[in-house]
Amino acid sequence: MTTELDTPARTVLGLGARYSTFLSRRASLLPTFAAIAILIILLVSAQAQFGNFLTARNMSALLLDNAYLVVLAVGMTFVILTGGIDLSVGSVMAFTGILGASLLSQGVPVVVAVPAMLIGGAVIGLLIGVLVQQFDVQPFIASLAGLFLARGLAFVVSLSSIKVEDPAVLWLQRTRFTVGDWYITPTGVIALATVALAVFVLHWTRFGRTVYAVGGGEQSARLMGLKVARTKVVVYVISGVCGGLAGLLLTAYSGAGYPRNGIGTELDAIAAVVIGGTLLTGGTGYVLGSLVGVLVYGTIKKIISFMGAEQSWTQIIIGVLLLLFIVVQRAIVARSTRRRR
Repeated sequence: MTTELDTPARTVLGLGARYSTFLSRRASLLPTFAAIAILIILLVSAQAQFGNFLTARNMSALLLDNAYLVVLAVGMTFVILTGGIDLSVGSVMAFTGILGASLLSQGVPVVVAVPAMLIGGAVIGLLIGVLVQQFDVQPFIASLAGLFLARGLAFVVSLSSIKVEDPAVLWLQRTRFTVGDWYITPTGVIALATVALAVFVLHWTRFGRTVYAVGGGEQSARLMGLKVARTKVVVYVISGVCGGLAGLLLTAYSGAGYPRNGIGTELDAIAAVVIGGTLLTGGTGYVLGSLVGVLVYGTIKKIISFMGAEQSWTQIIIGVLLLLFIVVQRAIVARSTRRRR
């Protein structure tokens, strides 16, 4: 029977649920805000140290030099949001890059070669997704198998670099769209368009909401009737396609395909995603945060270049930041959980 206390009780419960949601969203945003703060501190400190760091040329080159890593980080974000991992992206980038360069050198039209690169990445991603979902293989092991497969295929295509002379591919890197002293290349436009598309998919589509739900709790997502199996396979396909697209951007950037490209790049992509605020446990994170993570990575590389130090320091600093962010994320999640209780 309904009593007069029912309405106030429901109001209190509703407010409690909203407060819990607010705390959860605030906790999920804090790591991303921390990454933005670190990026600002790096830029301001570098400008104070060198005096000519924050120039239009340097800032434009920041995106130009890391466009391929932005695309890889987008694909990696989808996978990590579901609680998975993809160690194959660096090798997929190398395989698709050398495949595209080989096809172009044989006279295959670019309208055929580029789709072949994307399809090659998608197929490897599909294989990893099937292993993870249908055969219950751990994502680490499945993607490690994908890593060896893609790297082996790259060496099957060619053991040496293949120069790219197709004007359409080279146009992606050599063209400059300028506004004053600022410029952007088609490779940068493609990278930013990939980020924008990923933001739309993750935040304004049913598939994107399912990705977050699977990462937040796979069993709960199943009970809600969501297509968990399909989603887990598709995110690896997306990562594979992003690996193929990154192979195109890197090939355009370097002017050649090389089977040893991308060694260790998968770790750079994972680091950028984590620094950008995406939890390795899944369910929390933002593509824009991953973009910030890539910019942090690129800024550190540029600062070390300005200092004239060895680039090995980049890995050391990124490693320290990665450890710091994982600890901070753990603390934020634990604190948010205690508050909700």
